[in-house]
Amino acid sequence: MRKLDPFSLDSYDYHLPKELIAKYPAVPSTSAKLLVYDRTKDNIEHAYIKDIERFLPKDTAIIMNDTKVIKARLFGQKSTGAKIELLYTKQINNTLHEVLIKGRIKQDMEILFNEELYAKIRKINKDGSRIVEFIHNKKLLNFEELLWFFEKIGHIPLPPYIDREDNNNDTLTYQSKFAKKAGSVAAPTASLHFDDELLNTIKTTHNNAFVTLHIGLGTFKNVEVSDIREHLIHTERYDITPEAKEIIDSKQNILCIGTTACRSAEHYFKTKQTSGECNIFLHYNNPPQRVNHLLTNFHLPKSTLIMLVASMLGVEKTIELYNEAIAKNYRFYSYGDAMLIL
Repeated sequence: MRKLDPFSLDSYDYHLPKELIAKYPAVPSTSAKLLVYDRTKDNIEHAYIKDIERFLPKDTAIIMNDTKVIKARLFGQKSTGAKIELLYTKQINNTLHEVLIKGRIKQDMEILFNEELYAKIRKINKDGSRIVEFIHNKKLLNFEELLWFFEKIGHIPLPPYIDREDNNNDTLTYQSKFAKKAGSVAAPTASLHFDDELLNTIKTTHNNAFVTLHIGLGTFKNVEVSDIREHLIHTERYDITPEAKEIIDSKQNILCIGTTACRSAEHYFKTKQTSGECNIFLHYNNPPQRVNHLLTNFHLPKSTLIMLVASMLGVEKTIELYNEAIAKNYRFYSYGDAMLIL
């Protein structure tokens, strides 16, 4: 294989046949394929998620992200009757919220969702996002109040590459079994593979703990610089529980379930701050310093997520393993199969 420049964006490109983009999850979730790569032995094994326990070193602690996906996709209309789509992205303060809106929209314009609920545009940001207030019966809504309405009228915000409308099943399958704290607009997808039985197994055999990182749309943001070191990573709110802090501060081996758990753990390890905004960019020149192992899905070409994988494997090995997965018909992206890095 030709030598790849780990700092060149083009090095993280690969060709994926469209039919390998998973539009629906594996049923049952633990039947998803698992590519296991042991770095110490330079060895590949092909298995299934249900087999993961037999690959894990006994002294490994497991850290998971307990964020909960909100029904952030809303459909409304302008005062003219024109239909409009809105995607909630994050809370700015108690009554201001950031959203993305398809279509032309002006400041102070109102988007109607029903006779009593509407959003008012308060600011248009340079990046195209909007700052809005949500108002119900003339009362400004805070985030907790909004969640009630999202559950009633919102839709699960499936990633665009899934290329279909959400359905009732997605309410369950695009949410981890241990999702607890609402705030994400995308799922921590490695977590979707775990059912109750597998969770109970790892809880009895491994020390485990939760972090919370609320995933924003920045996770899908394109890297637009040719030298990845110049990329400005998105920020996301995170919180480290006392149990997770104890594990990270210890000398136990750590397996993170997903890139968001990994970024949270590494951000805490670097800053010693148990909550705030996570802005750590893990790549070839900034690999994980504390996390030993990672369970992760297969990610989009040229994304910061595949760069995180390469920070642990090297870019050539990452592309080699991705091509191996393609050759073995693994399913890719959010509803796809997974890789275990040992």
